Amino acid sequence: MGSGDNRSSAVGFFTVVASEQHGLFGGYLLLNRSARPLEFHCTAPVKPNRAQEILYGPTLESYLYGEAIGAALLTKASMPVDFVCVELPAALAVREFSSSPVALVAAVEGSADAPAAESLPLFRVDAAHERGLHRFRLGTHDVAVPRRYADDEPALAARYREVVESFDLREPFKRIRGAIEEAQRGGR
Repeated sequence: MGSGDNRSSAVGFFTVVASEQHGLFGGYLLLNRSARPLEFHCTAPVKPNRAQEILYGPTLESYLYGEAIGAALLTKASMPVDFVCVELPAALAVREFSSSPVALVAAVEGSADAPAAESLPLFRVDAAHERGLHRFRLGTHDVAVPRRYADDEPALAARYREVVESFDLREPFKRIRGAIEEAQRGGR
């Protein structure tokens, strides 16, 4: 496999990190077949004002994660991805802005890699936007897509086998959180 082959397939990993002091930071990491980074993008902090909190109500989180942060990050990428993995249910809202399938990768209950802000149940999506999830296995991972995108399952399964069957879909989120934390330390 030549280096061009590695570059031709990429998987995106998108998450949001909350900072009490600054607000929400989004991170988007693109990896090749060997789980090596191709691109990384992150946002400046996003903090909703009180009027947005009132007007968006229960849809605020999915708006922030999906449109305000996620869509902005996905458009910054210079290459297409086979699919995008997210670790936060509200981040599934980014599917509306992605031409590639987006899958919520479940954390193993009680594991250290589960995001602190999310509590059980592991699969919960803003009811104002979704009427449930379509859940399935992707290799060794439990994943879900919004029910209206259930047709993404065959594409995800095929692309997963072709691209990343050998690596852990949870691990890249640790890298993103670490990179965002490092950027925050460097900005002080």
